[in-house]
Amino acid sequence: MKTVLFDLDGTLLPMEQEHFTKAYFKALSAHMAANGYEPQKLIAAVWKGTKAMLVNDGAQTNEKVFWHSFAEDFGQRIYDDVAKFDEFYETKFDALKAECGFNARAAQTVKKLKARGVRLVLASNPVFPLTAHVKRMRWAGLDENEFCHITSYSVSSYCKPSAGYYAEIARTIGEDAKNCVMIGNDVSDDMPARDAGMDVFLLTDNLLNARGADITCYRRGGFDELDAFLDETV
Repeated sequence: MKTVLFDLDGTLLPMEQEHFTKAYFKALSAHMAANGYEPQKLIAAVWKGTKAMLVNDGAQTNEKVFWHSFAEDFGQRIYDDVAKFDEFYETKFDALKAECGFNARAAQTVKKLKARGVRLVLASNPVFPLTAHVKRMRWAGLDENEFCHITSYSVSSYCKPSAGYYAEIARTIGEDAKNCVMIGNDVSDDMPARDAGMDVFLLTDNLLNARGADITCYRRGGFDELDAFLDETV
């Protein structure tokens, strides 16, 4: 293996997804209400845009898909207000750190690989601007310079669980998918990297398995098992 991909939420950054999402929407809607956006309509539009990104077929970036969907509800004015949304991520998003946990082992594992010269990718589902991914990474004790590529809605044209998302990463970094391994905690979102030709490891800390899938086919475990797996394969 030459490149290791890491999921962020629930993998490097412990969190209870539903709890975090509620806090996120509360903060975002409060910020945008001051800019003339009715909270419930805003939240509905964000969900609609997110769903549009999740089924993006690679024809355009997730960013373009999201704002096109948003404009269907709020009109062209939205393009003049993108900076106000960006302002939220720059000035208010950090407050959500309190909604997340912290696991020092996550940063230790990443830094150990980096010190060995392994190429690293932050493969968080690209439904946010880059700023949101970088800030959450920092909450986990990491730095953006430790990664050769960070997926975000500006640079990605697919989302998890599409195999196209993982294939796009491999193309972007100029790596054969067979030389990559994806580490994640979500069976439905992260394990499809195998469909793109990557190896996978299922981190069972904060395990998500909404469909109750059989996980015995995956190498899996906590950070002790992950470190042993990486020592074997990278």
